[in-house]
Amino acid sequence: MGLTAARLKDGLDRIAAASPPFAAALARAGYPPERIRERGVETLMRAIVGQQVSVKAADSIWARLSAAVGGFGNLRAVLDVPVETLRAAGLSGQKASYVHALAHACVHDGLDFLALPADDEEAIARLIAVKGIGRWSAEIYLLFADGRGDIFPAGDLAVQIELGRILALDKRPTEKATRALAAPFAPDRGALAVFLWHHYTVISTAKGMTEGPL
Repeated sequence: MGLTAARLKDGLDRIAAASPPFAAALARAGYPPERIRERGVETLMRAIVGQQVSVKAADSIWARLSAAVGGFGNLRAVLDVPVETLRAAGLSGQKASYVHALAHACVHDGLDFLALPADDEEAIARLIAVKGIGRWSAEIYLLFADGRGDIFPAGDLAVQIELGRILALDKRPTEKATRALAAPFAPDRGALAVFLWHHYTVISTAKGMTEGPL
């Protein structure tokens, strides 16, 4: 579902109108492309796989993992796949346990991605109750797959870096400070987060860096 290009533009136009530094950043980097993911367990599984590895490595591991479990259409079957098989696909033992925990939550604990609580904080709490799902992964899912327009992953390093850069801060703000600095832009903080990643990518490319934050 995610945030469409139209929703991103509307939100960023409101932010730019309220903040000259963001107006200048938007003029410099342009509007970000859509980042829409499918609702459901596979998107969150991919977030687990992608934790602390490069995008290229995550794609390779995901392909091997999907082949090893026969896809994620039958989560009961995923639960029957031995940890050793998951590790052979490229997962650490810890991440293998997270894959099983998420499948278990869907099969046995009633986790339904199409019926998450409407309140953002309640939805985050529901997701992070699953072993291996932290706040960042929950927020990324709700932003890109559920299309929740005010989700803001303040713990993301690139978000912190770009917010500090655009606002000309002396140092990278902490997660708490990042959340506070973004508060005035509610209910468009989802668009703000997507733009900060986009701005990070534009700046990184200009500096010859090839790996983006997501």
